[in-house]
Amino acid sequence: MAAITRFLPIATAYVIMFSALSEVGGHLEGATLARRIVDLLADRQAEDILLLDIRNVTLFADYFVIASAPTVRQMQALRDAIDSELAKDGITPYGREGEPASGWMLLDLGDVIVHIFGPDERHFYDLEGLYRQATPVVRIQ
Repeated sequence: MAAITRFLPIATAYVIMFSALSEVGGHLEGATLARRIVDLLADRQAEDILLLDIRNVTLFADYFVIASAPTVRQMQALRDAIDSELAKDGITPYGREGEPASGWMLLDLGDVIVHIFGPDERHFYDLEGLYRQATPVVRIQ
């Protein structure tokens, strides 16, 4: 996904110019942000971390980061780590869904959607299967 940067007049119509998100204003370009989140999750002992490039599958985001945590407490710790580390750069989620006790938490960071699952919920919802046409970028098991 991209940010609108400026309008250029052409005759009587206007063309919207798009550019990739930059680090200006507390944003990171999607691939950079996704890889940073993968690193954060790996440092915090998340399990089976998968970075999927979903640009050729859907329009609502560019990347999914999918990870598992064996306990409710670790799920909360992973989400807290993402929140606190990204907040240092002024990055906050556009939205969040789920609680650790539900077994599935989602953080919407615009170009990047982060899914943190309990092991049973990850198998049940099978996002990897649902988005099997996406391109795997990184997998850490």
